[in-house]
Amino acid sequence: MLKCADYDIVFREIPGEVSLALAISGCPNRCPGCHSPHLWEDCGYDMDDAFLESVLEKYGRSVTCVCFMGGDADPERVAGMASYVRSRIPGIKTAWYSGRRNLPDNIDAGAFDYIKIGPYVEACGGLDKRSTNQRLFRISGNVMDDITSLMWK
Repeated sequence: MLKCADYDIVFREIPGEVSLALAISGCPNRCPGCHSPHLWEDCGYDMDDAFLESVLEKYGRSVTCVCFMGGDADPERVAGMASYVRSRIPGIKTAWYSGRRNLPDNIDAGAFDYIKIGPYVEACGGLDKRSTNQRLFRISGNVMDDITSLMWK
């Protein structure tokens, strides 16, 4: 079971979107220099349908995107949660921030509107740096369009 350690409304994670960011704990990547090492631990609320429903009830009409921040321990569950969100709020977008180097073969990118992949490498910087190794994609059908440059300062 994935757990949500925290959530907030954010404006920079997905260009042009007001996102509900769900910080998922239990990260297996443990990237050196990680800005959220507390998410390495197994902590927070069980991310079941009841939890998602309560958060969507509270914020669903205030946001244009639900962004799953992590979940690399169970990518299939993250994709399932994205589908659940879409079924509850027609027209809402979904995003997944993954620290994996590649999208897992068994994950359909079409379950999301946006996907960020790549571990955090301190020497390269985050998505806001031109030197980043991470990539943010906009998904349209089965096409992944690299929009990382929209994040650069």
